[in-house]
Amino acid sequence: MDTAPKYPVLLVHGMAVRDNGRTGYWGRIPQALEEMGCRVSFAGQDSQGTIPANARTILERIDSVLAQTGAEKVNIIAHSKGGLDSRYAISTLGAGAKVASLTTLCTPHRGSRTVDCLMCFPKPLVKLAGKAADGWFRSQGDQEPASYQVFQSLTTAGAEAFNRENPDDAGVYYQSYAFVMKHPLSDPTLSLTNFVVNLIEGENDGLLPPETMAWGDFKGIRTAPGRRGISHIDAVDMHRRIFAKKPGKGVEDIVEVYREIVLELAQRGF
Repeated sequence: MDTAPKYPVLLVHGMAVRDNGRTGYWGRIPQALEEMGCRVSFAGQDSQGTIPANARTILERIDSVLAQTGAEKVNIIAHSKGGLDSRYAISTLGAGAKVASLTTLCTPHRGSRTVDCLMCFPKPLVKLAGKAADGWFRSQGDQEPASYQVFQSLTTAGAEAFNRENPDDAGVYYQSYAFVMKHPLSDPTLSLTNFVVNLIEGENDGLLPPETMAWGDFKGIRTAPGRRGISHIDAVDMHRRIFAKKPGKGVEDIVEVYREIVLELAQRGF
């Protein structure tokens, strides 16, 4: 059985971190996929751009990948807000005819009640924080950072409007994965946010609860063996390490999940 999908894989990153390709956002994942025979490319959209602006970049990248490979379509694997950027490209910008599948991991398809709470702070204060963030992300390479607008799009009301305006394309296969940390110390990088989101929304991956991550063919909530769990940034191998040295119930290495994804895409003829 062929382990590589028919179409190239386009990795679409999330917000707040620039994607530097092979040595950046995705850790060991690109190499693991290439070893399975996948043709891997990176979207490289702004880390803090609006959904429409980033979707335009993704569409351009899809066209570039198709021109380079001669393929008819791509398989998109998207993390966090990258899933929303990709859905907009498919539904509103007409990329559906060029996309076989969209796999999302840790994507806030239904928004975040925690962001709702943050947006209750005085608007001038939130906008000031957004402008400060924009300055930082512009220095890191973003062309059009727009943090305040991004915050608004991640509210539950923003997500409701987005879902209404961006219906799924019947010709695209949609699937999604969710992850959770088992306690705040599962990933010290997200300990504080995990604690806060737990107070507001219950179990989460350090940023989002699993119920907002479900879209299309939902593959369920994945966690690691033992007491660790899997965080929002574990989902893209930012720590570049396995979760457990001894076999157990759960995901021992996040690379396993990506191998599972591409194997299933290959089986589906994508």
